Amino acid sequence: MAEAVPSSRLIVLSLATGAVALGLGLVTLSRQSPAALWLQAFLSPDGQDISQLLVQFSWLPRLVTSLLAGAALALAGTLFQQILRNPLASPTTLGVAAGANLALAATTLAAPHLLDQGREAIALAGGLAAVALVFALSRRSGLSPVTTILNGLLVSLYAGAIGAMLFLLKDRYLVSLFIWGNGALEQQDWSAVSLLAPRLVLAMAAAILMIRPLTLLGLDDASARGLGLTLTMARLAGLVIAVAITASVVSTVGVIGFVGLAAPAIVGLAGARRFGQRLIWASVFGALLLCATDQMVIILGDELGTTIPTGAVTALFGAPLLIWLVPRVRLAPEPPRAEIGAGLRLARSGPLVLGLVALAVIGLAVSTGFGRGMDGWSLGLGRNADLMLAWRLPRAGAALAAGMMLAAAGVLIQRLTGNVMASPEMLGISAGAALGFVVGLFGLGLTGRGGQFAAAALGAGVALAVILALARRAQFSPERTLLTGVALGGLFDAVVAAAAAAGDPRAALLAVWLSGSTYGIDGATAGLALGSAIVLIAAAALTARWLAILPIGPVFAQSIGVGIKDSRFALLVFAALLTSAGSMIVGTLSFVGLMAPHLARRLGLERALPHLIGSAALGGLIMLSADWLGRVALFPRQLPAGLVATLIGVPLLFWFLSRRKAV
Repeated sequence: MAEAVPSSRLIVLSLATGAVALGLGLVTLSRQSPAALWLQAFLSPDGQDISQLLVQFSWLPRLVTSLLAGAALALAGTLFQQILRNPLASPTTLGVAAGANLALAATTLAAPHLLDQGREAIALAGGLAAVALVFALSRRSGLSPVTTILNGLLVSLYAGAIGAMLFLLKDRYLVSLFIWGNGALEQQDWSAVSLLAPRLVLAMAAAILMIRPLTLLGLDDASARGLGLTLTMARLAGLVIAVAITASVVSTVGVIGFVGLAAPAIVGLAGARRFGQRLIWASVFGALLLCATDQMVIILGDELGTTIPTGAVTALFGAPLLIWLVPRVRLAPEPPRAEIGAGLRLARSGPLVLGLVALAVIGLAVSTGFGRGMDGWSLGLGRNADLMLAWRLPRAGAALAAGMMLAAAGVLIQRLTGNVMASPEMLGISAGAALGFVVGLFGLGLTGRGGQFAAAALGAGVALAVILALARRAQFSPERTLLTGVALGGLFDAVVAAAAAAGDPRAALLAVWLSGSTYGIDGATAGLALGSAIVLIAAAALTARWLAILPIGPVFAQSIGVGIKDSRFALLVFAALLTSAGSMIVGTLSFVGLMAPHLARRLGLERALPHLIGSAALGGLIMLSADWLGRVALFPRQLPAGLVATLIGVPLLFWFLSRRKAV
């Protein structure tokens, strides 16, 4: 394997991260046992000395497990990004983590006695079942990157939504699962090490043996075929390696996010250009990154007197590095990406767009006028009209507005970046709003809807300002902006996840808001939301020419007189404003922003302006339907609209995709 000598930046970065991990490890070790007893504790602990036993069977296995898990996730992330040709792919892309969590949650509620035999087998079965479904759905396309990514996202969203709904309904039974699901590295013996070590060695050996075909997978399909590569077999083999090692990590220590996404990106930015280099150096850096994070988590947990899931805070170390590196390196120009194939290409899209808008209006009327109450089903007419309007109309209006804005933001981001995985949450604005909500709820004790709304608005505003400042330094490059947004969002999400896992009773309010609940929306807020949606979407419609040209590529755009920097800046601002406004009202409803644009394409809305308006109408209609079902399905209990939107939208998109062979 002849690879170029690694850059000095890459070596310095790895050494610095290793030094941090070593320093923190020495701090935690000194809290377990006196320095004079370390060697004995490592080699032959005294069975009568509890401190030496803790070092031998708790501290040391945890340290080694963090190194192995970090390396494994980084290896899997590198494989996923190479095979799927997408820098935003990660070990969670194909639904392994979501499938494992759902299997454990369902088993905990339906057959808890099975957990007595261990949760690893159940988690592994759930993760592999999710991946098998993704492969089955993608088989007709030859496991093409775009189709596989989309199907993986759909399976992840659906399994995650069901799991989140179970948690909201049965939270007291699933608290420990929630902590484990965010990555729990506590160890009581060497079993996790004995499980992960041989699997990591086998996965690394298999990946190294496949370096040449995996390198060719980074080319476009025609070039790879021209060099004699059998695409389907190469993709399947590479994905099997990545999925197998991911499933092993998830089933052993739970879901640890960000490492698999950030480690390959960071080493690539730091100078690991070739695939073979990224494979090795990402694994090394991922191991050191997770180890340093876990040692910091131990220190924080001791100071706060609580258990903090390691997976929830991995971004605290990785995100600042990624943010710092993105504007400081040169990225190779990225070729235009293939868009999701449309089921139709309509010559006249006007009637369809008008029909979708009309359906959204009808949906608002039905959602407001028809529902379920203590006396059963009824129409909000006559004596009940004022009561029903006062209660239902604000919620329905807010749901409509939020769905419209997030769907429109999704169109702008996907067309700006040409990335099938791009969604409003990747700008970091939604995470900023969530962080503001957390600060208001836990830090300032704001329990009223108005105070929480103001806190979320402030958080979204700060995130918007930071994103624009960082994007300006990167000349508003779509690739750099997405990576920066993902890093910033990961940093904010780490704080939010840590707060959610802290055991505070107010965490239930946070979980409901994050899931997209419209409960408590008043008329003034709903009116502001609808007004904002109409104004922002109308303004974004003026950029239709840019939306049509930019996906073709910057060279073509400049050749016909489009100002790349100015157009990217304007689209980024509109997308950020739409995302922040939608997130502030009903939480982080990223599913609508991700999937509504794809649904619109499948209906044939390929041109920029019909795509934007049609997606907004579809997003609003999905959110209206979700809010209505969330109100009436388990009345008087309420289900968050965001979760219900996922449960509705995923089967709908599956049906559309199955109607025609995907690209």
